[in-house]
Amino acid sequence: MRQFTVGKNDAGQRVDKFLTKAVPLLPKSLLYKYLRLKRIKLNGKKTAIDVRLNEGDVLDLYINDEFFEKAPARYDFLKAGKELSIVYEDENVMLLDKKVGLLSHPDEGEYVDTLITRAQRYLYEKGEYDPEAENAFAPALVNRIDRNTGGIVIAAKNAEALRVLNQKLKDREIEKYYLCVVIGTPDKKEDLLVAYMTKDEKKNQVRVYDSPVPDGKTMKTKYKVLDSKNGLSLLEVELLTGRTHQIRAHLAHVGHPLLGDGKYGKNADNEKFGGYKKQFLYSYKTVFAFTSDAGALEYLNGKAFEVKDVWFRDLDKIVPEKR
Repeated sequence: MRQFTVGKNDAGQRVDKFLTKAVPLLPKSLLYKYLRLKRIKLNGKKTAIDVRLNEGDVLDLYINDEFFEKAPARYDFLKAGKELSIVYEDENVMLLDKKVGLLSHPDEGEYVDTLITRAQRYLYEKGEYDPEAENAFAPALVNRIDRNTGGIVIAAKNAEALRVLNQKLKDREIEKYYLCVVIGTPDKKEDLLVAYMTKDEKKNQVRVYDSPVPDGKTMKTKYKVLDSKNGLSLLEVELLTGRTHQIRAHLAHVGHPLLGDGKYGKNADNEKFGGYKKQFLYSYKTVFAFTSDAGALEYLNGKAFEVKDVWFRDLDKIVPEKR
């Protein structure tokens, strides 16, 4: 028999969701069978799969030892790099400045050294995250940024913060602003662009249309021109929708591709401006703009956080002299 006591970070989860994470080797078919047979009990009584757990609840599992994973001697995240640029941190959240080239999450090509594994290592070594004390929770990212884009990514240190921030992001109560350099100068100093997009999953590329199309999704992109010089413009962009490659695809669609973007722009155009191979795009500012109760995170409402030293912010430093 194994016993789990529900901690603060696990409270609020359904019984089946909790057990799927806490006992990953237990097949779901057996999980549901054992619940029916009362071989899994909540506070000494039979329970249903959809019951929500409270802090302090006790789950008794009368199942074979083979289904319990042994705790590893070392954790994979301890192999991650130590470099971590922190814009803001408190007991609930961290705002991290992800650098270009670093993955937000592990994928098939890179499992160890990512932004989230670096964050977990940092919190573990700081004494704020102990995997042994957690049944199912691990510090997690609320949003993500593509490998070739840098900027602010929000990380939650506990389950309550993660639940609140995930909902706020879904309800668009967290504003994200980007800086980018585009080729040419938009006709309007500022504008709200509206278009429609479809995605080619195989090519990981989107197509943009001016009118609605079957299976198309609306995309809304707000921009403001901050500076223009030598055929390039520095823009501040706010995403009003969150579509794949939205800024890159939308601005290219209106004739102003990002400098250094070979997917939606033209390499020939990039060559004219020095042949840059990385896209000039950075998620430089995050604003918490809650319009509904944020619970334990209400203190963040109205606060804005910004990365000051974006590498392309000064056009004079990136625009080559005229030949």
